[in-house]
Amino acid sequence: MSATYFPSDEIVARYRGQRALRGYIRLARPFTLIPPMLGMASGGIVAWFVAGPSLVSGRDFLVTLLLGTVAAGLLNAASNALNQIFDIDIDRINKPDRPLCTGDVSILGAGVFAAFTGASALIIASAISVLTGHWGTLALFAAAGVFSAAYSVPPVRTKARGWWANVTVAIPRGVLLKVAGWSLAKSVLSWEAWFIGLIMGLFLFGATTTKDFADVRGDAAYGVRTLPVLYGPERAARYAVPFLTLPFLLIPLGGLAGVLTARMFDLAMLGLISLLWGAHISARVLDDPDALTHTENHPAWRHMYYLMIFLQVGFVFAYIPYSFFGGLFRG
Repeated sequence: MSATYFPSDEIVARYRGQRALRGYIRLARPFTLIPPMLGMASGGIVAWFVAGPSLVSGRDFLVTLLLGTVAAGLLNAASNALNQIFDIDIDRINKPDRPLCTGDVSILGAGVFAAFTGASALIIASAISVLTGHWGTLALFAAAGVFSAAYSVPPVRTKARGWWANVTVAIPRGVLLKVAGWSLAKSVLSWEAWFIGLIMGLFLFGATTTKDFADVRGDAAYGVRTLPVLYGPERAARYAVPFLTLPFLLIPLGGLAGVLTARMFDLAMLGLISLLWGAHISARVLDDPDALTHTENHPAWRHMYYLMIFLQVGFVFAYIPYSFFGGLFRG
């Protein structure tokens, strides 16, 4: 007769702890943290190489750059958790494997996580503002937090209000994020900073719709009026695709107008590659809009994220002087 094995309390506790940790990591959605963190770092590096006095010295800039990058990730993690709290019923239909739906994380735990990460982001933004002696970083982070809360939390809950959902994603994650990155080295009172933010914001205004197609069934059931719910997949796709291409024309135009001070050739190449990539995404979206409703991570959605990352890196390379790279190789 074989003996029955029961795991010890220590093993059970360790397993539960590991499962909870994995749940909180999934709650934060790490893949979605890469673009805002990279965007913050990109904005800071671009500002550092723009002509004019900087708010900090070289060593302090590296500190603000690191702190700002971490703060951007924390704020986005808080936004992700907040959204899942108020979308739990919808996610039970659309994404039942999410940690709140599976019970790996409780609603209370998610609320504490959102409060902790959001507060940490604001505290770090405050520290950056102290280091730079400039209020911009904290003000922009606070504004981004308000927009993120407005997107998810009733009674405002712009996620359920059609075009307003796109606005309240594009402003904090596109416009304000880039200018917040700029504030790590330079004053936010800069047309150049806001122009770069405008380009990113316009792109995100359309790109954010690509994540809504897969959620149509649950959103419609709970009265969340995203563009695919309001207009159907085909019309929503037609409304979104201009924002996946046309904003990139502003990159070379900004250079020609003297608003963007990077090298004109680099700006032209960045705009051209982004335009062609955006056209490729648009073709995927328009080819079969109904297919977007059948999978959470459609290739068009993934390409949108990859294009965001490319833009962040592209702006950095456009602004860093060639002599800087030469110095690195010689060093």
